[in-house]
Amino acid sequence: MRILVVEDEIKAAEYLRKGLTESGFLVDVVHDGLDAQHLINEEIYDLVILDIMLPHINGWQLLKLLRERADTPVLFLTARDSIEDRVKGLESGGDDYLVKPFSYAELLARVRSLLRRGASTRELDQFSVEDLTFDLKSRKVTRNGQNIMLTSREFALMHLLLNHQGEVLSRGDIAAQIWDMNFDSDTKVVDVAIRRLRAKVDDGFPVKLIKTVRGMGYVLEPEPAE
Repeated sequence: MRILVVEDEIKAAEYLRKGLTESGFLVDVVHDGLDAQHLINEEIYDLVILDIMLPHINGWQLLKLLRERADTPVLFLTARDSIEDRVKGLESGGDDYLVKPFSYAELLARVRSLLRRGASTRELDQFSVEDLTFDLKSRKVTRNGQNIMLTSREFALMHLLLNHQGEVLSRGDIAAQIWDMNFDSDTKVVDVAIRRLRAKVDDGFPVKLIKTVRGMGYVLEPEPAE
């Protein structure tokens, strides 16, 4: 998931970059409304975290520009805490409104909620990769015609990897979405879960599906065995 943070306070922006990156998101940060306008016109984001008081182009104007080209979820993050501002933010097309100072845990929960809302409209019920098939509704997984029995957690993990095929997911991102852990939690449990899932869906098959990206995380990407 790719997030754009538009925040003119340098320390706050870096705090957000660090936390969201360690939570497994791809994060772009800009401190100026003009730079934000350029990225909004050139790039595609899954979520925009937007301050209101910005140099050159303010948050209200940026939201208007964004809504003219996309339905990207927007979370206002601002020190403006009046009821009038909150109402204006939501009625102008914002999806959520969080007032500074804020708790990172609350911000992360709101980010995940907005991203889930957006993802729910485009998630698939069935996947097919190489000789593996995955059916979300029937909860049936097969490989080369063989039924593969997965626990509920393994099924959720497989679904996450399939839904982000080709995208490297950090341990923090996997932990956050499968176990609802914060980015600073111990994520060794992820390695254990991946090892068990591999034993069921990769061991004994010539093409391996789950790949380790050293120092980054895991990706579902077919790769012939050596």
